[in-house]
Amino acid sequence: MEKKGTCWIFGAGEFMGFATRPEAGDFVIAADGGLHSCRALGIEPDLAAGDFDSLGFEPEGLPTLRVPVAKDETDMLLCVRIAIERGYRMLRLYGGTGGRLDHTLANLQTLIYAARRGASAYLYDADFVYTALIDGELEISGPPGGIFSVFCLSATAEGVYERGSLYTLDDATLDCGFPLGVSNHFLDGAATISVRRGELIVGWQYQWEKAKKK
Repeated sequence: MEKKGTCWIFGAGEFMGFATRPEAGDFVIAADGGLHSCRALGIEPDLAAGDFDSLGFEPEGLPTLRVPVAKDETDMLLCVRIAIERGYRMLRLYGGTGGRLDHTLANLQTLIYAARRGASAYLYDADFVYTALIDGELEISGPPGGIFSVFCLSATAEGVYERGSLYTLDDATLDCGFPLGVSNHFLDGAATISVRRGELIVGWQYQWEKAKKK
């Protein structure tokens, strides 16, 4: 059954600040060392999950899911899967960028994992928020002149349009081997990105509440 609340997931990466805070009815998961960020913020998670190699111990006093270190999923992906299986379709991921580049890339791929399963996942770092767009349209807002970027994560993404931007795209084909969509700019504070077929990662300088998928 689909849940109306938001699932917040805190990873072991660098925590760079909130866009907003969890509200009553939301569900909070600490992914391994993300428990440190939760408790530093005065947030007691509803679940701690992972192999706990970053944390160094298995937490006590709250629901815990421990998995082997040798596994196919990252701890962040594990928590995203748990959230989706529990019915959450709006996910906010913190502590998933900075530090190791391989984990940052894995977390960007995790956005695609969520989108393929009907969930909207947003990954925050210090300046940008990232989400996935598959075969659809996304409206984003940001300060005039602010930056947004679009990356193709499938072999190709066909029928890509960008509107409300300094540089427009019209029925373009993006390739995973050429970063054509990097570093565009808002004109008047709003832009629309659409893709007819393919998988995109979109990142922009603003907050996720201003993004609406169609």
